[in-house]
Amino acid sequence: MIDSVNKYIAYFTAIILALLVMLIVYDATARYLFSSGSTALQELEWHFFDVIILLSISYALKHNAHVRVDIFYNQFSLKTQALINIIATLFFILPLSLLIVYIGIGFVEISFVQNEMSSDPGGLTHRWIVKSLMPLSFAFVALQAMSELLKHFKEWRAL
Repeated sequence: MIDSVNKYIAYFTAIILALLVMLIVYDATARYLFSSGSTALQELEWHFFDVIILLSISYALKHNAHVRVDIFYNQFSLKTQALINIIATLFFILPLSLLIVYIGIGFVEISFVQNEMSSDPGGLTHRWIVKSLMPLSFAFVALQAMSELLKHFKEWRAL
């Protein structure tokens, strides 16, 4: 089920990526051909970029596309690779993800209470919305890590 949720999140981020491309083309055209620009549109580009990056982390974990030192990892047996993945998930991915969720909730709460907005004139308001992606995305990472942990444990036991 967790894998399915992350698949649909990936579809959502693909749509946001397409919107980002269109927004950048519009913004660049307006700025260079018509000498008009918008601070809000530029900030929206950054927010879309945040959505894409943060919500894609769990998808990268699902497809084993995350950062790892493959020089040594590829030389190990499948059983050793599964054990390394179990240890990395238990001692690095899960604790870090849960820490970011825990700290991030307070971060979002402060932003919401202070009604944080852009300091630039014409910038976006409600900055807490984009900041809420941080704990949300790492909650998805933690869930995907648990799914991967179960897969790697089954793989390790089967080998």
